Amino acid sequence: MITFKFNSLFDLLTAFPTEESCIKYLEQQRWKDGIPVSPYDITSKVYNRGDGMYRCKNTGKNFNIRIGTMFEGSKLPLRKWFIAIFLITSNKKGISSVQLARNISITQKSAWFMNQRIRECFKIVTQEKLDGEVELDETFVGGKNKNRHKNKKVKKCQGRSFKDKIPVMGMLERGGKIVCKVVKNTSYKSLTAPILRTVKRSATLFSDEWCGYKTVSKVYKHYVVDHGKGQYVDGDAYTNNIEGFWGIMKRGLIAIYNHTSRKHLQRYVNEFCYRYNNRTMSEVERFNLLLCNSNHRITYNNLIK
Repeated sequence: MITFKFNSLFDLLTAFPTEESCIKYLEQQRWKDGIPVSPYDITSKVYNRGDGMYRCKNTGKNFNIRIGTMFEGSKLPLRKWFIAIFLITSNKKGISSVQLARNISITQKSAWFMNQRIRECFKIVTQEKLDGEVELDETFVGGKNKNRHKNKKVKKCQGRSFKDKIPVMGMLERGGKIVCKVVKNTSYKSLTAPILRTVKRSATLFSDEWCGYKTVSKVYKHYVVDHGKGQYVDGDAYTNNIEGFWGIMKRGLIAIYNHTSRKHLQRYVNEFCYRYNNRTMSEVERFNLLLCNSNHRITYNNLIK
């Protein structure tokens, strides 16, 4: 199996000098031992046509490594895709479509579409539920009311109001992974279901005093720190880890992406979760993991409808 070690963009370009080298590497990552598997019938015998295409015997259809992945239907060379994937997985706060367009010489519209296709592949489902010590918290994504023009200010939007903001709920296992969900609101009805689906009953929960967690207190061992009274640490009870994650995510959304709509926010949140959950991996390991999970495809029409 082909293996490369690249921890910089220069190393990446050196490792993949041609389109053929990119195709070969992608085949090695997505197909076991590089042996082609038909996306139309995984049990079918596959013939190599010799022109870069393969034929599925059972269905008679031709295919290549791009079919059934985020690369399908794209006219951009894989070399540009590889650069985009490396930049978005290695930059701690992501990369904007404007900057990506400059880096790989494409239009901003194409770069935005490329970034969104890559983000669609960040939704790697955690097989194991969170366990042990789990911190819970919510944050609100949106501009500050004081920075808005006078005729665009929103009345009564202080504190936990989400009239002008989008609530995001997070669950972080200490020393482990984080799972974040964009939620409709921060009521106990909206917060309880994601927790029950994501966190094992044997876990110990830590949160602030928000009443949205009143129901899970009946199911889990639950400790609370009262931020409203200036209490932030009480022994092992604190939410500092997840608040640190919110800091990284918000700085990326504000400084790099500037604006994210409710429609696309979950993809951006998944992007930050992906980098956090794989923070101990090397650059090439995070790159390879995304290639292996590239079997998610979203069309432009679905993005903008």
